[in-house]
Amino acid sequence: MLSVVGRPLNSLRVSGALTKATVAMADALAKIPDVEIDPEGTFKYILVRVKVKDGDVHKDIVRGTKSAEYHNHIFEKVNPAMEALGMECKCLGGGKIEHNSQEKKLRVFGESTAFGKADHSVSVEKLKTAFSNYEITWSDDKK
Repeated sequence: MLSVVGRPLNSLRVSGALTKATVAMADALAKIPDVEIDPEGTFKYILVRVKVKDGDVHKDIVRGTKSAEYHNHIFEKVNPAMEALGMECKCLGGGKIEHNSQEKKLRVFGESTAFGKADHSVSVEKLKTAFSNYEITWSDDKK
């Protein structure tokens, strides 16, 4: 059976199913928090691009914790968690975050030896969405 455009109707169902799968993956991507960092202290962070596997839809996320001795320790936790959601990750770089919750200040600086320097301006924009009532600054200084 042919549709009005001359394609078999069952092929339209397949593309509809693919569209639904793409929308579902985009929804899953949207549910991933932009920022997950420790509530206090100075710690390493990474900027990660999370992408739908075999797709073009992506978003950048910030992850940081005092428990990571090295930047790759953060990535080693983020990557399997994202893969379990059907995503793939690429670390775009790293640095440090100084989080002072008493004064409501965040400072982003430094770089990762393993991944290079993250684009701190991108990281700060992500942080502003999660910490809208904070003063957030960044610099290319290493300390």
